[in-house]
Amino acid sequence: MTAATTPVDPRPLTGEPVSLDLLNTRWNEDGVRQDLLTGVEGLAVWLTANGLAERFTADAATLRHTLTARDALAALVDRPGDPDATARVDAVLGHGRIRATLTTEGPGERAEFTDPARGPGWTAARDYLDLLRTAPDRIRACAHEACILHFFDTSRNGTRRWCSMAVCGNRAKASRHYARTKES
Repeated sequence: MTAATTPVDPRPLTGEPVSLDLLNTRWNEDGVRQDLLTGVEGLAVWLTANGLAERFTADAATLRHTLTARDALAALVDRPGDPDATARVDAVLGHGRIRATLTTEGPGERAEFTDPARGPGWTAARDYLDLLRTAPDRIRACAHEACILHFFDTSRNGTRRWCSMAVCGNRAKASRHYARTKES
């Protein structure tokens, strides 16, 4: 599948760091759970959205390993510090490494994988480590009770609560307003 034939990304929240963007391949829409990664076509959309389509192939093996990584990351985000969840992410990370390189342009790094099909999942798990190093308290789940999306809070004061103020934030405000007017 080429970039020209890759379908449009249907997800309501995109552009998050690759680890959280992988988690956001599942979302609720009108009360129904959606999943972008039900086939290689959705994987191609996700790879393209994260600039990984040039490096990795959207095939059944890559999909299987990417789903394993998504489930491991979801467990860890839901249960930070849980030994089982930590071990699952560590198992994903065990299939790749960073290799130091020296080129004519200078020092660098290159990711290497036991199998290229493990690359996207490993890349997402590695990104999660970077988020944990940077600001673990800024990794958030949307505060709306019906939303399952995650984001990295880049607001200046670190108080972002919603995946989208226009959608989930607005719904919450509308619900509070409705509750207040109903009580009157």
